[in-house]
This record gives sequence, C-alpha cells and structure tokens, in this order.
Amino acid sequence: MTVLVTGANGQLGSEMRLVAAESKDRYIFTDVVELPGVETVKLDITDLEAVRTIVKENDVKAIVNCAAYTNVDKAEEDQEFCALLNAKAPENLAVAMKEVDGLLVHVSTDYVFGGDPYNTPCREDQKGTPTGVYGLTKLQGEQAIEASGCHHVIIRTAWLYSEFGKNFVKTMLMLTSTKPQLSVVFDQTGTPTYALDLAEAIYDIVENRKYEGNDGVYHFSNEGVCSWFDFTKMIAEYAGNTECEIKPCHSDEFPSKVKRPAYSVLDKTKIKNTFGISIPYWTDSLKKCIKNLQ
Repeated sequence: MTVLVTGANGQLGSEMRLVAAESKDRYIFTDVVELPGVETVKLDITDLEAVRTIVKENDVKAIVNCAAYTNVDKAEEDQEFCALLNAKAPENLAVAMKEVDGLLVHVSTDYVFGGDPYNTPCREDQKGTPTGVYGLTKLQGEQAIEASGCHHVIIRTAWLYSEFGKNFVKTMLMLTSTKPQLSVVFDQTGTPTYALDLAEAIYDIVENRKYEGNDGVYHFSNEGVCSWFDFTKMIAEYAGNTECEIKPCHSDEFPSKVKRPAYSVLDKTKIKNTFGISIPYWTDSLKKCIKNLQ
C-alpha cells in the first residue's frame, strides 16, 4: 500500500519519517516547504486537483495529514489562510480518499474544547466549544472529513513537542539555561505529547491495518496531567538547568488574543481499547526527548 504523509517536515511528520523507515508499505513524504538534505515531494494540499493527481499517479490508499496552521495567536488575524489549511485542505484530502476508497488519518487538537468549564478528561463525543479561530477551523476540518464519507481516523492531540522544529520544550530548554528567573502559567492544565509517541501510534494503526472497521474520532496524548508550570519545572530538572528560578503565574499576566483552554486533558480510553495501544507517561517521554536533544 502507498501511504502519503503531508506536513512531512514538521514535528509529527519528521517523526513519521523515522518510524516508517522499516515499513512494508511505501511512504511518500510531502510538504510545501523543502528542507536541505531531506527528500520531500512538494504538494499544496489546498489544491484539490494537485491532491487528486498525486493520489492517482501513485495509487495512494492512505493519507496521514500532519499539516496544519498552528500559530494560535496569529490565526486571529490570518483567519482566511487558517481556514484554508485547517478546514478546506483536510476536506480535499478526504474527497481524494473517498474517490479511491482510501483512508485518511487526520491530526486534530484539544483546542476544539475550551469554551465550557470542565474538570474531568474530555471524551471524543463531548461537544466542541472552541474559543478562537485555530480551534474553530480545526473543528470544521473534522466535520468536513466526517461529512465526506471517507474512511477516517481523526486523532486529537495536545501540547505537542519533539526534537524537530519550534516547540515549548526547546524554548524552555533555552530559557531555563540562560535566564535567572522565569514565570510560567499554572492555571492551564493538560498533558504534553511527545510527537514520536503519536507517530508510533499512527504507524501501528496503519501498518497493522487496525483502522479497518474503526472509523471515528480518537484522543491521544501522553498519560498523566500537569500545568505549563509543572511541565517547565520537569524540563529544567531533566536538562540540569537548576540555576533558573521558575515561578507560577496566572494566564492573565500574559495577555493573549485567544482564551486558551483552562483544562484540556484528553480521555484516551477509546484509542487504547480500540487499537490496543499502550501510552507512555508524560515524564518518561519527556526524559527520552531531552536525552535525544542533548
């Protein structure tokens, strides 16, 4: 089977390259951005005909969509492009897969929640209440995929980090090694996700054909719960950056155009039961990533 990966030069796409290296399937890695020394097929997923062409010419039977507009604050000003990449592009991929009776694995976000207060982990059937353009367009992308009638596995994730690209872990490694003091919000609670763990879960679902008969929405993040403050404390501790004093603060001390979810812990019961996936605890995965970075 030929599997096409979009956004292949981003965090999750880069991890997909690593985990799929030994696959019995053929993988095509695509992106709009080409990186030196990384083999990438250029593809604009906002162009339906371009998607149809690459699917037809390569007999693609599965797409893993790792591409997204993820700048939460900038999305408020860049609404049209954000909607194009987060809602229209997934619809294009879904249409292309529907036409060949293929599978679309699409990565979504905990930001589809946030408008209603809750203090128990969010389930897949919980009503989406996004508070900003990013979350709204990601929810619209999910809805477009479901409406297309294609075979689909939509996986919502949260607080993604890896050795690749820009992310919270890499930023905090730099700040805690260079600043004497740092304030980090403690009133937003969720779970970090190591992109390698998510990539391995997606690979397992596709490689072992576990998706057959299991269309739907699923949640995946690492196990456990923490605040951004707790997350930062562990990043500094595992990196040995002990000189920086890390202090908790409230979200309103960092004004933002978007109200971020105060609690977006994801309930992962469904993905574990359906696909037999074992999910690592967040601190174990963080240690692994920092070790790789060092």
